[in-house]
This record gives sequence, C-alpha cells and structure tokens, in this order.
Amino acid sequence: MNDSADHFAVEALLLTATRVTTMSKGQVLSNATGFFFERDEQLFLVTNRHVVCNESTNHAPDALDLELHVSESNIAEVTSYSIPLYNGKVPTWRETTDAAGIVDVVVLPVDKTQLPPTVVYRAFTPEKLVEELDEVEVGTPLLVVGFPLGFHDTLHHLPVARHAIIASAFGLRFQGSGCFLTDGRTHRGISGAPVVTRFSSRRGRSSLPYSLLGIHASRIDMNSRDLQQDEALGLNCAWYADVLLTLTDASYEQPAEQPEAEDPATVASPSPAANVTVPAEAKARA
Repeated sequence: MNDSADHFAVEALLLTATRVTTMSKGQVLSNATGFFFERDEQLFLVTNRHVVCNESTNHAPDALDLELHVSESNIAEVTSYSIPLYNGKVPTWRETTDAAGIVDVVVLPVDKTQLPPTVVYRAFTPEKLVEELDEVEVGTPLLVVGFPLGFHDTLHHLPVARHAIIASAFGLRFQGSGCFLTDGRTHRGISGAPVVTRFSSRRGRSSLPYSLLGIHASRIDMNSRDLQQDEALGLNCAWYADVLLTLTDASYEQPAEQPEAEDPATVASPSPAANVTVPAEAKARA
C-alpha cells in the first residue's frame, strides 16, 4: 500500500477524466465531469451540452475550470486550467443534432501548446470506440468514471468509478434518441463522464484497456412514480460515443439551426441538472 502518490503508476482510466467547474464572471456555478479525446493530434475535452449551456434552467457559464495533474512522479500535484466558452459571442464548443433534436454532448478543442509542459492525462482515441455493436449486449458490465456530487480523492485529485450495466438493447436508439440506458447509481456532478467496458485482460496502468461506449448524461425516472411507494428506477441515459467522430471531424461545421426535439410525450424525468426528455416512441435504429 502506498501512502504517497510518489512513483506510483495510477490507472490510466482515472487520468482520462477531469473535474469540471462551471464559472460565470469568476463565480462558481456547478460541478461536472469531462474527459479527454484525441484525434489526429488534436485534443478535445468532452462533456455534456447541459454543462456548458442549459436554456431550460438559465445555466449559462462563461468558462470551464479544469483540474489538471502536472507530475507523473507525484500525482497529487495539480493546477487549474481555464477554458473560455465564448470567443466574443461565438461558442467555443462543438455540438450537433440528430433526428430527435440537440445531442447532449459537446467537445471543446484544447490547445496542447497552452497546457502546462508537465501535464499528465490519458485520452481516448477513435480506436477505443466499438466498431462491431454486437460485441456489446444487454447486461454488459460498465464503469462510469467521474465526480458524483463533486466527490473524489481530494488528496490525489482523482475521480471515482461507479459500476453499472447495459440496460437496453445496445445499438438501438432508445425511444428514438441517440442514447442507450445503463443501470447503476449515479448523481449530479457525474454528467459528462465516460462510460466504458473492458474486453482486454491487459493491466490498466501503463495502457488503457477499455472501450468507450458512451457519455453519461442524466438519471431517468418516471413522472408517474409514487414517491411514497415506488423506488427510483435507477436507470441512466448515456449517449453513444460514436457522436464524437462527428464532433471531432476536421471538416466539422457548427449546425446553422438547432431543431427542437419532436413534441415528445415525456415518460422520463432526469436529474435536475440534465433536463433531457425521452420521446415516447422509438423511431429509428442506430
């Protein structure tokens, strides 16, 4: 057992996620989770759209504050790094839409030359996405890595991992949205967390033996649930990770218009931070 982080190789998975604090005019608004994705030498921060902009709750931060590790030999050393959310009045994040409306996933390009020279992180790449969807089935074990309610190892500044399983038919758009369901305990603050599964038996300290399946967005519950008699469903919405290929493509163009979701009959009510509605009928396959 190591009482110190000195000369100890932390699992690579834990270094993919970063604690995100949303800021407005220097004031803290909320906590969330983000993770790193790299494609063609360009680094991106991935999180939920409702973290950077949530019209329904008037959540409108102007910057994200990240906590970055700056020493391989002492993982407890961290620094703060700020990402502005606007260049003038133009958002700096990339977003997209699908047939159901706005996708609750964004990426923000990160200029690696502006990062601390000794920064320590691990990033998912397109090779970590699942190409054959039938490799993943309902009941597949998952890890959701992030900062629930802001909770984390405050000494070493590392996230925690929650256990979950696939709870819907993987590869199908659950009720028409570009997401699948997971069954696991989650909380506010873990929005934007990577949802991963492990196929490899390789050790996870020097390498990243996980496949990125999705991006956690929200808890799901029934509006009709009797709060006195029924427990919460314990189900969550995760967006399919292949949306990152659209958002990180070199030819990406910001959508000219943001179509709203089709007038859904809302059967699910997510966590207060998310405000994601789920259409009542499945309309399309993934």
